[in-house]
Amino acid sequence: MLFAAGLGTRLKPLTDTMPKALVPVAGRPMLEHVILRLKAAGFTELVINIHHFGEQIITFLRAQQDFGLTIHISDERGALLDTGGGIRKAAPFFDNGEPFLVHNVDILSNADLRQLYTDHQNSGNEATLLVSPRTTTRYLLFDHRQRLCGWIHKGTGQTKPEGFTYSPSLHQEYAFSGIHVFSPSLFRYMNSQWQGKFSITDFYLAVCHQACIGGSIRPDLQLIDIGKPETLAKAADFLKKC
Repeated sequence: MLFAAGLGTRLKPLTDTMPKALVPVAGRPMLEHVILRLKAAGFTELVINIHHFGEQIITFLRAQQDFGLTIHISDERGALLDTGGGIRKAAPFFDNGEPFLVHNVDILSNADLRQLYTDHQNSGNEATLLVSPRTTTRYLLFDHRQRLCGWIHKGTGQTKPEGFTYSPSLHQEYAFSGIHVFSPSLFRYMNSQWQGKFSITDFYLAVCHQACIGGSIRPDLQLIDIGKPETLAKAADFLKKC
C-alpha cells in the first residue's frame, strides 16, 4: 500500500496545483520513483490512496498504463483519513490474509523492501517496522527482543502509550522510516475506537502489549524525506547514490 493522499502543505506553492505525489524529483514524479522501486523489489499489486488532486494521480497512472502492475485506488477524496484510517479503509483489498508492505510516497531509501517483507513473514510479527538509529526527536522504543514497547519525544519527555514508563536500560531508541509490513490479522484490533482519521503509529502503540509489533533494525539505512523543500532539492543526488 502506497500512501499518496497527503495535502503536501510543506511543499506549497507546488501543491497548490498538484498532489504531493506528482511533485517532480530529478525530472520524474515522486510517485513514479517509489512505484518503480516497489516493482523492482518484486511487488506486482499496489493499493494507492488518494485525496488532494486525486484525479491527477488517476490520470497519471492511466497514462503510464499502471507501470505494468495491478493498481487499485483507495479513494479518500471524501475525507482524508491519515495513515491508520487509510489502512483501515483499504482493508477490503487485503482480504486474502497475506501481509502487505506499506510505504509513504515521500520517502526514498536504500532499503531492501523484498527482504523486509520476507523477514516479516519469518518473524511471527503481526507488523514489522523498518527503523534505524538516526538522530531525531521522536523515537520508537523496543525491548531486547526487538518488540515495540512505546514512544518518546526527547524534547518534551512525553511518552506513549498511557502508563508506559521509559527505561534507558530496558529500551532501545530507533527512528521510524515510514515503511512497514502489516498483517491483516491486526484488523481485529481496529474496533469502534479506531474510526475515521487516525495514525497507524498511535494504533501500533495502543496494541503493542497485545499484538506482536516488531522492529527491523537497519543501522545502514539511508533515507530522505522528500516531502519538504530543503530535502526535495537534495533528492536527485540521493537517487544517484541509491
